[in-house]
Amino acid sequence: MAESDGRVDGGVDRGVDRIVDREVVRSAVLGDSRAEAALLAAIRPGILRYCWARLGASGRGYASPDDVAQEVCLAVFQSLRRYQDRGLPFTAYVYAIAARKVADAHRAAMKARSVFPFDRVPEPADEAPGPERHALSADLFQRVAGMLHHLSDAQREIITLRIAAGLSAEEVGAVLGMTPAAVRMAQSRALARLREWTRDPADEVVA
Repeated sequence: MAESDGRVDGGVDRGVDRIVDREVVRSAVLGDSRAEAALLAAIRPGILRYCWARLGASGRGYASPDDVAQEVCLAVFQSLRRYQDRGLPFTAYVYAIAARKVADAHRAAMKARSVFPFDRVPEPADEAPGPERHALSADLFQRVAGMLHHLSDAQREIITLRIAAGLSAEEVGAVLGMTPAAVRMAQSRALARLREWTRDPADEVVA
């Protein structure tokens, strides 16, 4: 049987934990510098996608998603010596830390906006390939982020962890304290709502 690639469209998947080897985790916990580097390299891409999905808009004006992702990686690194394998995927430990850091960044951004009007917060330098592509990407992100905010907190977190971070249903369940079946059901309902909101009314016109 072919091994799953971690997609979210059905079947058994292993998510990003397929690249987080337990032996590497054990060696990193024991202080092996090469294992630490390998571990951080394995988890950083998913953390970065997660932070961008959760903070792409609100992170501006205070801490960027990249900064928060760096804080998460640093927190994971600094806490490795205290990590205890309790039978859960290591990613559950990582994204519990990530969720706390994102929540901290949200609170800081809200506090910053209460001091400085949003339209006065300086925008970061634009390093996009061009203004047209940047405008299209920004518009798409705002539309998607706006729709996600209409989901429940649990649904939004599940969609972000599954699609942005690439976690399996089992890993998301470990992060959120849910069964994999409950994760898949909540994900299915959230995606159905998103599809409903993004449906073009013109598609429903019958000639």
